[in-house]
Amino acid sequence: MRLDRSFFYRDALTVAPDLLGKALVRKDKERISSHTISEVEVYLGIEDQASHARFGKTARNAVMFDQGGLVYVYLIYGMHWMLNFVTGQNDQPQAILIRGITGFEGPGKITRALRIDHSFYGENLATSERIWVENRNLKPEITRVPRFGIDYAGEPWKSMPWRYIMAPPPRNS
Repeated sequence: MRLDRSFFYRDALTVAPDLLGKALVRKDKERISSHTISEVEVYLGIEDQASHARFGKTARNAVMFDQGGLVYVYLIYGMHWMLNFVTGQNDQPQAILIRGITGFEGPGKITRALRIDHSFYGENLATSERIWVENRNLKPEITRVPRFGIDYAGEPWKSMPWRYIMAPPPRNS
């Protein structure tokens, strides 16, 4: 049920919708938790003016330039860790930000709840004993909208519909 690394070797725009409905599993000393991934956002290469890769390879973003299946974690505003999954092939920097999981909306809330910090940087999702993704064979309905909070990137980047949201299941009447 755990996704192998080859799942992440594909282009981020292909992987992103496929992540919705999968389970993000986190194991720590106290518990194992599993949450359905409900919202993600794509950052695609050095040409994407919203991507950390736009400045080329740096100490902060070096893992983005590796093959897919690794964790890219970074700190924003000096207080919130952002959880991303690297996708694609070597030297094609792409990452998918995990924006929502069942029970938690917002990337900072996710990492706080799951106790994810910089120690996860470069973690291999296929072999990690702390974090991985499992297939639950869900085929959710998906909505695509522009990414959030990237006005600085300008057009066309801020309007790219690279944010994928899982539609909630229908309510029983």
